[in-house]
Amino acid sequence: MEGMTRGELAKRTGVSMAAIRYYEESGVLPATQRVANGYRIYTDDYLVKLKFIQDAKSLGYSLKEIREALHMLSREMDAETLKGYVRDKINEINERINTLQAMQTMLAGLLQTPQEAIHNYLQSFRHLDEG
Repeated sequence: MEGMTRGELAKRTGVSMAAIRYYEESGVLPATQRVANGYRIYTDDYLVKLKFIQDAKSLGYSLKEIREALHMLSREMDAETLKGYVRDKINEINERINTLQAMQTMLAGLLQTPQEAIHNYLQSFRHLDEG
């Protein structure tokens, strides 16, 4: 028997069998062939695909994005197209960083608010409940 079972694939990649099953069921990992006894047999390219999934998850890609990327990679693609997708993700990350930095600045500013102003602010909510 050439290839490996789901259990062997899990051992070699450190990805649980349940996660592999989930990736298959959700379409992230392409379906594999079954042998006469009904076991799924995985080829070595599944090692590469699972490594890609793990790496992409650690970079913040959603499973939907990973599924789409694997689908694109399964077709003919040149290096420039791939670099374009990477640039797009970098831009998305930079936008999130800018948003988070703006939130951090606003929250830090709130910490500089004088106690009396905070007290008056909180009192304005209490007056609403009493009236």
